[in-house]
Amino acid sequence: MKKRGAIFEVEKLRVERDAVILHEVNWRVERGQHWAILGANGSGKTSLLSALTGYLMPTSGEIRIGAASFGADDWREVRASVGLVSSSLGQRIDEAQTAREVILSGHLAQINFWGRVPRAEEARAARILRQVRATHLADRAWRYLSQGERQRVLIGRALMARLRILFLDEPAAGLDPVAREDFLRFLTAFAKSRNAPTLVLVTHHVEEIVPLFTHVLLLRHGRTLVAGAKEKVLTSGHLSATFGAPVVVRRTGGRYRLEVGRHAASFAS
Repeated sequence: MKKRGAIFEVEKLRVERDAVILHEVNWRVERGQHWAILGANGSGKTSLLSALTGYLMPTSGEIRIGAASFGADDWREVRASVGLVSSSLGQRIDEAQTAREVILSGHLAQINFWGRVPRAEEARAARILRQVRATHLADRAWRYLSQGERQRVLIGRALMARLRILFLDEPAAGLDPVAREDFLRFLTAFAKSRNAPTLVLVTHHVEEIVPLFTHVLLLRHGRTLVAGAKEKVLTSGHLSATFGAPVVVRRTGGRYRLEVGRHAASFAS
């Protein structure tokens, strides 16, 4: 049974195909929390997101979002409250689509916008453009948007579905350092906006775990290594185990950075 206060729970989640993709993931998200998922390549981050958004069928275990359970309820309806921003989605958008059209496409979870929407939804898209700081981009074609601008527009597209949870799959990948910091500042302001959904950031980099994120899930080889409050999880010992190499975690002014130990080269060879 879903515990009081939990908006999202994963219990003993296992996914097998030709090989085991996820061995066992346990995770619980409560109201008021924002999470980061951290792990090395191949740790299962993308597979976990695919399972949580209904695109990868679990072999066993439970996923519960609100009062709904995967397998017992229509996940197509549940998915309407769960948003995903990923580079794979952006690659499927027609380059001629404008920012406004991309956001409107979220009304019916289309990849590209076509047809007409009610006037109320057009007004809502205009409000969302303001919310994601993209009003000036409304009529600009997708092909002319920078990577950071595209990520903001994709977040706007997801918001058309009135989300409870928004998964951000490595949203800062491909951004230069200045653009990355600008995007992280945007996320911080966005998380404080009215009716903002719970945010879950998937990343390889502790530097992207800004103060808005309260909790961290560490994955290793398809398993939950540790999950909990950020200050207790982001330790040198935990991250050395996560990445399979000796690392040191430094914290300065609420931000983290990771230094690879001098003997780590042997792990990378």
